[in-house]
Amino acid sequence: MHQTDFSDTTHSPDYLRAERRVTRQVGFFQHLAIYLLVNAALLLSSLFTTHHHWWSAGPLLGWGIGVLFHALSVFGRFPAGWKRAMIARELRRR
Repeated sequence: MHQTDFSDTTHSPDYLRAERRVTRQVGFFQHLAIYLLVNAALLLSSLFTTHHHWWSAGPLLGWGIGVLFHALSVFGRFPAGWKRAMIARELRRR
């Protein structure tokens, strides 16, 4: 098994960039877990306390939009250099 020594690389730009990306991904997964737990509790509360009135749909949808945009901001990016690669591909097509 290959073990990586990070002692000399913790201040390199690549390491710092990777650490920032991982931190953002962990933040998203924490956000998603809280969303799922809270909205499950709201759905159960809505089911057992009201008569066919789904008041929990508002928070579920509103917060869900926030989670969607959080996911897009964390995972929805194109890799660095994607624009140059697309331009090069277009130039090769001619």
